[in-house]
Amino acid sequence: MNRRVFLKNSSLASGALFVPGFLKACDAVPSLAMGAKKLVVIQLSGGNDGLNTLVQHTNDNYLKNRPVIARTKQQLLSVSDELGFHESLKAFKGLYDEGYVSVMNSVGYPNPSRSHFRSTDIWHTASGSDAYLQTGWVGRYLEKVSNSPLGAIEVDDTLSLLMKGENINGIATKDARLFYRTTQDPFFSNVLSANTDAHLSEHNLGYLYKTALEAKSSAGYIYEKTKVYESKASYPKNAFGKQLKTISEFINSGLETQIYYASLGGFDTHANQVNAQKRLLEVYSEGIAAFMADLKSTGALKDTLVLTFSEFGRRLKQNTANGTDHGAANMVFLMGENLKHKGMYNQAPDLVNLDANGDIKYQIDFRDIYASLLKEWLATEPSTILKGRFQTLGLI
Repeated sequence: MNRRVFLKNSSLASGALFVPGFLKACDAVPSLAMGAKKLVVIQLSGGNDGLNTLVQHTNDNYLKNRPVIARTKQQLLSVSDELGFHESLKAFKGLYDEGYVSVMNSVGYPNPSRSHFRSTDIWHTASGSDAYLQTGWVGRYLEKVSNSPLGAIEVDDTLSLLMKGENINGIATKDARLFYRTTQDPFFSNVLSANTDAHLSEHNLGYLYKTALEAKSSAGYIYEKTKVYESKASYPKNAFGKQLKTISEFINSGLETQIYYASLGGFDTHANQVNAQKRLLEVYSEGIAAFMADLKSTGALKDTLVLTFSEFGRRLKQNTANGTDHGAANMVFLMGENLKHKGMYNQAPDLVNLDANGDIKYQIDFRDIYASLLKEWLATEPSTILKGRFQTLGLI
């Protein structure tokens, strides 16, 4: 196995486990200065259309600007006389009705970017639109709180900017067994045995040695912890359902990891939006309902909070292809048993007072939500991690 194959197969192509302050090779269990609370972050990638997710079906501006793609009252799952959830969110609506969901409307930031890549970077790094950071807010949390990559896991093959710190990154893996088997490859032993000189300083250790050492220790810990637990819950048989089942197994196996990240893509609905969004929202709804029920059945839900966001919303006015173009502010879902604001956290978006592009103006800065999660849920001072002071919202 060469260096390129090693990096690819061990989920390290993005430097997922490169840590100068590495764990000792003999450490079987990490030392994490963290609590029992878990945060699961889910991104609806591509820019989900929030206006057709929670629909203001009596609003004249909504109906006038969307003559083809507007959802009607008869199609929707009623929330109030003026609002209804998209018909594909039946399972999610059940969670809402049971008090497990808080809907935060008009979430965004000043001078929003309408680029997928740039706006995702802004959400991942908790930066302003005029700042370009190379570390994610979760990566900075790892460095401040856990001092170990095991503090955060992305259930994917590659690592997002969200999970990257200056010296510590989270872990990217979709399969604990495969991750462990990869680290048993003779290539790992060759790299480690070639760098065993006791006089080598940490700064002189090679990149592959430090990466292999960290991968071997982390993979062994994750595998040993998770091989004794397998979820018996029924999840949708799709990639998103598998991601959520994996996260549930990680949480219920007793992994010390505090933050998990997963994503569901395909929400860039510039054309023929109705069918595409209908399918994707059903995938999200069925998956998240199975996940919440699974955690509730094991008692893990009391210590787990789920945040769902999209990098931006969509324009109010539909386009000529019966889709919607990139917008600005959008909704955020917060889910769990410990919510102080169940149901609608604030009013539905203002569809009259739009910005110069015809997009919804933000009312809640997304970094205020991060600050709240860090302080109120993860018991961590948020200012250093977020590189600024943001208000907490009393969410939990």
